[in-house]
Amino acid sequence: MTNRLADAVSPYLRSHASNPVDWFPWGEEAFAEARRRNVPLLVSIGYSTCHWCHVMARESFADPVLAGRLNARFVAIKVDREEHPEVDSVYLTAAGAFTPNLGWPLNVFVTPDGRPFYAGTYWPPVPVDGHPAFSQVLDAVDEAWTARHEEVVDTAERLAAAIAGAVGPGAAARAGGTDPLPDIANISTAIDGLLAREDREHGGFGDAPKFPMAPVLGLLLETPGESTGERFGAARAVAHRALTAMARSELRDQVEGGFFRYGTRRDWSEPHYERMLYDNALLLDAYTTAWAQTGDELLRETAEGIARYLVHGLQLPSGGFASAQDSESTVDGARTEGGYYRLDAAARAGQTPPALDEKVLAGWNGLAIGALAHASFALDHPEWMLAAQHAADHLLALHVVSADDGTIRLVRASIAGRLSSAASTPEDYGLLAEGLLRLAAVTGSARYAEAGRMLVRALVDSGFRAPGGGDPVLAAQGLLVELDPSEGAYPSATSATASALLLLHGLTGESHYREAARELLAPLGPQALAQPISFGRTLQLISSFGQPEEQLVLLEPDPVAAVDPGPADPDGPADAAAAADPAALELRAAVRRRTGALVAVATDSEARLLADAGFSLFADRSTRDARPTAYLCHDFVCRLPTTTAGGLGS
Repeated sequence: MTNRLADAVSPYLRSHASNPVDWFPWGEEAFAEARRRNVPLLVSIGYSTCHWCHVMARESFADPVLAGRLNARFVAIKVDREEHPEVDSVYLTAAGAFTPNLGWPLNVFVTPDGRPFYAGTYWPPVPVDGHPAFSQVLDAVDEAWTARHEEVVDTAERLAAAIAGAVGPGAAARAGGTDPLPDIANISTAIDGLLAREDREHGGFGDAPKFPMAPVLGLLLETPGESTGERFGAARAVAHRALTAMARSELRDQVEGGFFRYGTRRDWSEPHYERMLYDNALLLDAYTTAWAQTGDELLRETAEGIARYLVHGLQLPSGGFASAQDSESTVDGARTEGGYYRLDAAARAGQTPPALDEKVLAGWNGLAIGALAHASFALDHPEWMLAAQHAADHLLALHVVSADDGTIRLVRASIAGRLSSAASTPEDYGLLAEGLLRLAAVTGSARYAEAGRMLVRALVDSGFRAPGGGDPVLAAQGLLVELDPSEGAYPSATSATASALLLLHGLTGESHYREAARELLAPLGPQALAQPISFGRTLQLISSFGQPEEQLVLLEPDPVAAVDPGPADPDGPADAAAAADPAALELRAAVRRRTGALVAVATDSEARLLADAGFSLFADRSTRDARPTAYLCHDFVCRLPTTTAGGLGS
């Protein structure tokens, strides 16, 4: 039996390489083999830190007898959902026709031409509480395929037609859709609905299992104030209560920092112990913003812990960030789920930490780059900015590939310098572009700004599809559809792209970027208003259209080369004096704490380079009297420059 997974980019696939199952990776080869043998396929989808994926692998896929039956009657494909989100999205949609309990592992049976006809999640090795054993499922599917073949094919065709008929918001934008954006009154009503769903006893939303829902917290933290009146304070209070409760709960790793994926109980206790890059990046943003609004030391301490975890726990020597850390590990020779995390710092020192999924995902790294840039500037930790730049440099060097015709292609995933062949998605372009633009805004780097703009333009030029097209196997089968625009744990492709467009508009002043964002978001309006819990970032972006845009630019004097001051220059270089000036320190502190605005920082020379590159927010901006100087603007109309915090007003 050929081992096709041993050299996979995905650690999840490699973890199945020793199974007796004759696994194929995702690709046309598996479907060609199924057509040759005229047998159905099992497409089994999971990810590296999925607990029940590990369980099913040990119980069923490692069983030689069961594997023999699977190999004889089916062609088996193993898929990492993080590497192939389009595949996961299509089959998750199909699975909804067969089970309401969607999750992972996701096991889907499909025809040789790719049509799903049955699906489920975890199946145990023996029948439990009315759930059939996996072997019984295999027998039933095999019997249906051989004895009721026409019925199976008919089911598969009807389901495929329903999947192919799905139309996402990007299609409306490509067609020049003119849907109006929801007005602020309707957005306020949707926010009222969110506030009514708060768990007032434990914070956050929902019962068990309890998820952070970071996009919703972002909406509540940034709810526009002028148009929503008392809701502004109420919304922020709900977000602050949730963040405070999570910071004090078992969901937060009190030893190493960072947060686990969810709590299995309503009070955030008994966590599911995997730690995801996207959760921690978005929560770092939320805690940084909440601290800036309140000055609460617990919120600051929590943000600092998340940042340390990202840099010391998830950042790889290459600079990229690992996608996740497992919940399972071996403690004192015994496998345990979460056991390592229940130890104190001293006890952990003698144990091997849970494994990292060292797969570097372009979009998720964009989230981390942007969050670290924000936190580094707001909380004054320069070392985090260096970490964000290290990651950005790695992504730009390895994941952005230039073609001979001058176009660029973004690679979705890599590991140890090896590139995945998986198709990238608009999510990758949008999230990485936003991260690079956020990094550029607080470093004054024209290089990062131009790279972010390049990714945005690539998306716009391709009609908001990923340049190069989506997954080729799904496309050939007629099953390639746009990714779900709702937001569970992190922004969707639509909201990520719209966010990058709006940020680029703020940096350049070019209105066509703002209009492109409007066209992307407008078709989602009715769905977002009806389900605000699933469209937090979308509603946050939509609400910004009804508010004045605020830009705050801080210009710093160019550094003076370090020299021996000598007896004639006892005060040292001019920039050192400016750094110690109490008024300058107060101004910097005020800019760091500013929320609800596009905050940008550059030296005089960096501002000139950015302006020359088309980022007009920096045009005609310079320091006054070689002192840090701030420009506060509304809709690109700026007040007189100020060198004091008082000049910024409230």
